[in-house]
Amino acid sequence: ALPATTVLLLLGAWVLVGFPLTVIGGIVGKNRAGSFQAPCRTLELYYIFATVWGREHYTLYGILLCVFAILLSVGACISVALTYFLLSGEDYRWWWRSVLSTGSTGLFIFVYSVFYYRNRSSMSGLVQSSEFFGYSLLTALVFSLMLGSVSFWASLAFIRYIYRSLKMD
Repeated sequence: ALPATTVLLLLGAWVLVGFPLTVIGGIVGKNRAGSFQAPCRTLELYYIFATVWGREHYTLYGILLCVFAILLSVGACISVALTYFLLSGEDYRWWWRSVLSTGSTGLFIFVYSVFYYRNRSSMSGLVQSSEFFGYSLLTALVFSLMLGSVSFWASLAFIRYIYRSLKMD
């Protein structure tokens, strides 16, 4: 517990120093900043879409394999952490939440495919559009199932490990 005078002193310091400096920094930053020009494309997903739909050739398969391994391991770690938070909050309904925690990445892939279709590709016509969105939906579903199952099995292994180490009296 802090005394009321200390709380008022800290609040006064923030109002008189911190807040005005934040506002002034925001104004100066807005006025001096130019338009952002990225030096290269930063989304690996763009190159994969461009390769699949015939615009470019992809040659970095080793890097793609490394990124895929990182995706699986990060998804498993995130799922274990979220399952731990659920169990710490005494919510024992972790099954579907572990699947959806990383399985929702498929939704991102489908949303990016809509963005790619509208802004990056020159596709048109009913047949080409239905083929693109059909394959994109299947790809998003496969990624959701794949990452969801990896997430579920990682959470299940974590649950079995922590409950195995409990002492029953």
